[in-house]
Amino acid sequence: MSGGEDLFDRIRRAMRPGGRLSWPGTLTPHAPDGLSSRLLLLTVVFTLAVEALIVGPSAASFHERWLMDRLQGAELASVGVEALPYNAVDDDTAEQLLRIGGVSAVAISDQGVMRQLLQAPNLPRAPDFIDLRGRSFATRLWDPVVTLMGHPERSIRVRAKPRYRSGDFIDVVAPAQPLKLELRAFLLNSLLVSIVISLVAGALLYAGLAYLVLQPLRRVTRSIEGFAADPETVAPTPSDRHDEIGRVERELARMQDEVRQSLRARSRLVALGEAVAKINHDLRNMLTSAQIASERLASSDDPHVAKAMPRLERALSRAAALTRNVLDYGKSEEPPPVLTRIPLSAAAAAAGEDAGLETSGVRLVKAIPARFMVNADTDQLHRILVNLMRNARQAVEGDPARDAGRGKGTVRLSAAHEGGVDIIRIEDDGPGIPQRLSERLFEPFVSGKASDGSGLGLTISRELAANHRGELRLLRTGPEGTTFELRLPG
Repeated sequence: MSGGEDLFDRIRRAMRPGGRLSWPGTLTPHAPDGLSSRLLLLTVVFTLAVEALIVGPSAASFHERWLMDRLQGAELASVGVEALPYNAVDDDTAEQLLRIGGVSAVAISDQGVMRQLLQAPNLPRAPDFIDLRGRSFATRLWDPVVTLMGHPERSIRVRAKPRYRSGDFIDVVAPAQPLKLELRAFLLNSLLVSIVISLVAGALLYAGLAYLVLQPLRRVTRSIEGFAADPETVAPTPSDRHDEIGRVERELARMQDEVRQSLRARSRLVALGEAVAKINHDLRNMLTSAQIASERLASSDDPHVAKAMPRLERALSRAAALTRNVLDYGKSEEPPPVLTRIPLSAAAAAAGEDAGLETSGVRLVKAIPARFMVNADTDQLHRILVNLMRNARQAVEGDPARDAGRGKGTVRLSAAHEGGVDIIRIEDDGPGIPQRLSERLFEPFVSGKASDGSGLGLTISRELAANHRGELRLLRTGPEGTTFELRLPG
């Protein structure tokens, strides 16, 4: 259908880059597996960040443990030296034993008396002091940094409480360079282990995300791209997953169905507009000819002709006005109403005649208070009433129960003022509206099986009522009949 093709072309042009929206077909990733690559990279970065938070306390623990090993080695050596009989070990051997723990000086404090077990040599730099008996967490974290950045000839004087002998404390002096080298090797090994853990964790996470998330997302993307290329293509059946991905697939399928139906309806409207545009010119010429003929008939002396002429002139005038405005209606909205005070009884009688309500067929019964006036546009109110009355007459005439002695049926119009609002009700005694239609009654192209119309009458009537800041609604329907209610501001 050419109208449908034009509509699709307009929609695609509007949604291309540079328009207000991007068409879903542009969702193709710029690089293969772009999302998965980012996820893998983020996993590695986050794992390294966690390892960085762990490596600080680990380095502090390693640093303190190294110093404690030197202290304990020196303490054990000092216990052995002092336990031997006097002069059983010469000074050189004692010095060698004390240096086994990697220290250059050892001193013991017992009851306030400091005894030097191993005399410190002349050091080029004064040693830094570390007391292991009580330090803050921040100080423990900072000690490894000082060691790594320290001078190669730096020494450390360490003090701790003895474990294997009595005394107040034990002091040792140890060179910092061996600690620096071992600490550097420890950090390098920790870094290598962290990298391996990051890569393994990232690979496992990538595999899990690829199976649980990325593959379904690719399937959703292909569905969007296929729908963009051809909206009439039926999308694949969504999976039965109960997580967010499954919900996205089901909602996407539902949205595509709604958009597909909307595009079809718009295509029908475009085709209808093209057909009306072609008919409009010829119809206006026909109405012009009919108006000329009616003017000639107006001079007739026949009383039947004179009686029918006002109704014929009104019908021709409204038809001519409708043909002038039909294209404007198809392009935009109805023109704003010109409000006047209208006697409802006369308007109902004129609408009943045009709707085909006659005394010999389906009759119009008016239950209107005397001198009841409504504030409305004359032509638009007439169109609303004609649409409602014609639908009511067709529903009554299409009722098969009329052959069972129920008569030819009636359409009843009643009115009342309530709280500054004019309420007009149009009731029929037809078979009612099926439930499947009553829920979509005011949608375009929806009509009952007994109607030979296009399904636009109620849609137009509700729009005209909204133009008056009023409301048209289905009040009730059932086997006893149907009632529509029109509410207009008083």
